[in-house]
Amino acid sequence: MASTVGNGHGRLSSSEGVRRLFDDDSSPCVTVTHRAPSGTNSVDAEPMKMPNRNSCVNTSDVNRLISVENAKILALVIVIGAMLYHGIIRYRYGTDSCQWLLENGRFQGYGIWQPYGCMMHKFSKSDSLNCMRYISYWGGKNDIAFVGDSRIRQLYYEFIGLLSNEEIPSQKKHEDLRFTDPKSSVQVRFIWSPLLNASMLNVYDKWIGEKPDARPKIIITGCATWPIKKYNASEDAYLSFKHNLTFLVPKFQKLTESTKIIWMIQDPVVESQLNPNRSMITNRQIDLYNRAAYEQLVSTSVHVWSSSRLIAQGYTRESIDGLHAGKNTIAWDVQILLNMYCNDHMNFNDGTCCTTVETATTTQLVMAMVFILSFVIMVVMAIWHYKSCLFKAGHGGTPVLSDDAADGSHCADSTAAPPSADVTEDAVTVGNATEGKKPDWVWEIATSLSRLGLIMLYFFLCDRTTFFMKENKYYTHMNFFLPFSYLMILGLFFTENTKQTSILHRDITDEWKGWMQLVILIYHLTGASNVLPIYMQIRVMVSSYLFLSGFGHFYYFFTKGDHSFHRFLMVLVRMNFLVITLCLVMNRPYQFYYFVPLVSYWFVVVYLFMTVWPRVSVASVESNSLHYLFMVLKFAALAAAITLTYSSEVFFEKIFLIHPLRALFVSADDSISDWRFRWSLDRYSTLYGMLFAFGMLIGRRLKIFNDVNGESVLESRRLTWLLCLLSAVGIGVYGTFTALCQTKQQCNSVHSYIAFIPILSYLCLRNLRGWLRTKYSAFFAWFGRVSLELFIGQYHIWLAADTHGLLVLIPGYPVMNVVVTSFVFVCISHDIHCITERLVPYLVPDDCRRLARNIVCLTVAFLPLAVSRGILFST
Repeated sequence: MASTVGNGHGRLSSSEGVRRLFDDDSSPCVTVTHRAPSGTNSVDAEPMKMPNRNSCVNTSDVNRLISVENAKILALVIVIGAMLYHGIIRYRYGTDSCQWLLENGRFQGYGIWQPYGCMMHKFSKSDSLNCMRYISYWGGKNDIAFVGDSRIRQLYYEFIGLLSNEEIPSQKKHEDLRFTDPKSSVQVRFIWSPLLNASMLNVYDKWIGEKPDARPKIIITGCATWPIKKYNASEDAYLSFKHNLTFLVPKFQKLTESTKIIWMIQDPVVESQLNPNRSMITNRQIDLYNRAAYEQLVSTSVHVWSSSRLIAQGYTRESIDGLHAGKNTIAWDVQILLNMYCNDHMNFNDGTCCTTVETATTTQLVMAMVFILSFVIMVVMAIWHYKSCLFKAGHGGTPVLSDDAADGSHCADSTAAPPSADVTEDAVTVGNATEGKKPDWVWEIATSLSRLGLIMLYFFLCDRTTFFMKENKYYTHMNFFLPFSYLMILGLFFTENTKQTSILHRDITDEWKGWMQLVILIYHLTGASNVLPIYMQIRVMVSSYLFLSGFGHFYYFFTKGDHSFHRFLMVLVRMNFLVITLCLVMNRPYQFYYFVPLVSYWFVVVYLFMTVWPRVSVASVESNSLHYLFMVLKFAALAAAITLTYSSEVFFEKIFLIHPLRALFVSADDSISDWRFRWSLDRYSTLYGMLFAFGMLIGRRLKIFNDVNGESVLESRRLTWLLCLLSAVGIGVYGTFTALCQTKQQCNSVHSYIAFIPILSYLCLRNLRGWLRTKYSAFFAWFGRVSLELFIGQYHIWLAADTHGLLVLIPGYPVMNVVVTSFVFVCISHDIHCITERLVPYLVPDDCRRLARNIVCLTVAFLPLAVSRGILFST
C-alpha cells in the first residue's frame, strides 16, 4: 500500500509525490477540489474552499521546485561547477596523467590500487610482451635501466619477470645485471649504485657522452637506505646527500632531453622487523632524505615517483625483513611502470593513464559546426524576438504577435522568451494537419539541436578528452547489492494504482523495463560481469527487453493493422536517433552500441513478418479463421529461418556482410564476431514475445481468461495459485542453473533455449493476480520510459572509457561522485528523450512529399561519409 503524507486537507500519496517529482508539467496550485466522501452523491459534492491560501501557495511552490526541469537546471549548475573545478586543477597541476599515476592514488579496497584521476590496466605477461613487440615492430627500442640499491633491484626482477617466458630467480648480488630479448628489442639493465656519490655520477656522465639513440628510454633510480646505514644516520651523511643532489640534477636535466627519468621516493620501513644492524634506518631518516630529493627535483624535468610509497604503506605487514617491500607492493609498482611505458602504444580500453586523446575527425568537426550553427540561429531568433516585444510594448501595443504571423511566435510580455518547443493539443507536429497555432518549427529545431549540441559537448568532454577524470571499476558484493536493495525498496515505496487492467499493460511494461535498466546500470557500474550468476541474470534482463519488444510490435501490428512505411521509419528513427548522433560525435561504429542494433534488427524482422503476404490481423482473422493457420505457419517459418541462420556460419556471414549492410554489423576491427555473439545469445527472445502476444490475443478472444477488470485473470482460483507456484519454481530453477553452470560459455550455450522460463515466470507472477496487475511502481515506470537513453548514455557520461571505467567529477569522494554523476546522467538522459520526441516528427513527417524530401536530403548529406568509409562499396 502506498504510504501517505497529510497535508492538512487530505492525504497526498507517496506515488502522487513521485509523479509530481518526475512530472515536467508541474503546475501551480490554483484550486483544490475534494472527492465526495463515500456514501454521498458525487453531483452534490462541491469544491471546498481553502481556509488558508498560504497552504496552497506553499504546495504550489514545492511543486514548482521539485520538477524535472528544475532538476535539469541543477544538473547544469553541477556540470558547470565541475568544469570550473577540473579546469582549475589542470591549470594548477597540469594535464599530464603520467604525473598523476606516479604521484597519488588510493586503495579502492584491500589489494586494489587506484591511481589519481586515470585508469590503470592490469598487465599480464602476454600484455607486457605484446607491448614490447609492438614498440619494436614500429622501430622503437625497449632500453630500460634501473639504478640504485637492493630496493630498486626488487623492481628489476619483477619487471623482467613479466617479459621472460622463463622464470628468473632473484639474486642478492651487489653487481650489475642485464636481461635481453632480441626478438622484442628488449634490454633491461640493473646498475648497482646504492650511494649518491662519484660512482653514481659517473654512470650518468657515461650516458651523457653517448648519442641520444644509445641512451636508455627510461631510467628508474633512487637511494637513501645505504647512506643511512653506512654512516649510522649521521647528519654529515644527510648533508652530503643533499650536496651531491645538486651535482646530479644538471646531469638529469641533460638526459631528460632523450630519456624519461623517474626518481623513486623511498618506501617506509617496518622498524620493529629490522635487523639490529639496520636499526638506524628509521622512517624519520627516510623522510629527511625523501624531502631533500623532492625539494631538489620537483622543479626539474625529473618525475618524482611518490605513489609507490603510498602503496607500500598499505602493505607494511607483507615486508619480510622490514626493509624490502612485499610481493604485492612490488607487483603494483611494476604495473605502474608498464602503464606509463605501454598505454599510449597499446590503447587498452581500461588504461587511460599516460595516453593521448584521439584526434578529432572531419565528421566530428562537421557535427560541431552543425550544432554551432543551430546555436547561432537560436540566439539570433531570441534577440529578434526580444527586440520585437520591446518595440510593441514601447508603442502601446499588446506585446503579442498577431494571429497572421508567419511563424506562430507569440510574446506574453516584454520579457517573454521565444515560443515553447512543446507541442500542445492545439498544434500537431509538423507533417500532420495543424489547427490553431503552429509551433515555430525553425525555433523548435534550432533550440532542440542547440540543447543536443551542448549535451554532445559534455559527452565529448567526458569520454574523448582527459578533461574529466576516470577510474577503474571495483566489484564487491556490498558495492552491488547495497544500491540494488536501496533502489528496490525505493521503487516499492512509490507504488500507485493504475486504471489499466490488461496483461502487460503500459504501466507494467514501463515498470519492468525501469527496474531492469536500474539493475543493469548497477551491474555496469560495479563491473559485476565476472560474477557468473549476476552475469546470467543480466542476460535474462536483456532477453526480457527483446521479449517485450517482440510482444509490443506484434501486438501493435496485429491489432492496428498499420503496416505503413511511415510507422516503420518512425520507430527506426526513434530508436536510432541518439546512437547515430553518438556514432558521429564520438567516432564509434554503430555496432559499438550493440543493444540498439539488436532491437532495430528484430523490429525489422517483426515488421517484415507482419507485412509480407499473407497479412494477418484482428480484422482478417475475424473475417476468416483460416488466417490463424497462416500465422502459425509464418511462426514456423521464422523459427526455421532463425535456426538455419544460427547453424550455418557461412550463411550468417553472407547475410550480414553484404554491402552496404556490412557497416551496421561489424565492430571497429571489421569483425562480425561480436554481432554474431549478441545475435545468437538472444536469437529466440523476440520470437518468444511474439508468440506470447499471439497466444494472449487468442486466449482473450476465446475467453480463456479475462483481463478486462481488476480481478484475477483466471476464474479458477486453484489454477491461478498453481501457475503462481510453477512460476516461482521456474525462477528458482533458473537461479539454480546460473549458480551451478561453470563457465560463461557453458551458460550462454543453453541460455537462448531456456530464457523464456524466468521471463514467463515473472510475467505470470506479476499479471495473474488482479491486485498486483492494477498496481505499479511510478518510480520504476519513470525510468522505464527513458530506458533507451539510459542504456546508451551510460557508455560515456556515467561510465567512462567506453564503459570500461567510471567517470569522476568529484575526485577523492567515490560515493558522492556516484551520486552526483548519476543525477547528472539521469537528467541528461531525460532531456535527450525529450529532444528526440521533438525532432523525430520533423525527420519523419506524415506528408509523403516532405518525407521523400528528407530522405533525399539525408542521403546526400551522408553520402560523402559513406563513400569515405567504404560503406557503399567493398575495398
